Amino acid sequence: MMHDVVSAIYQGGYLIELEFDDGRRGTVDFSKYLKRKGVFERFRDHGFFRSFAINKELGVLTWDNEIDIAPETLYGEATGTSLPPWMKPDRGKE
Repeated sequence: MMHDVVSAIYQGGYLIELEFDDGRRGTVDFSKYLKRKGVFERFRDHGFFRSFAINKELGVLTWDNEIDIAPETLYGEATGTSLPPWMKPDRGKE
């Protein structure tokens, strides 16, 4: 089940506290995205990173309406729950 992001509060560094439509909340550390290439290289500009917003129509956290992270991923990281089976990287490798 997908849960929309309804609130996001910057906590310092690369931490953002998220709240979801089911009332659950937690803090996600985005510093791991600094190691990624492509669009995530823009996170190295801390001012850009802090310019996030919530796309209320899609229920996702977004940067400049060009970078977003799947709400299922954020929900799992923020709440400590598992990703849906269809999102697991080892799916189909039995």
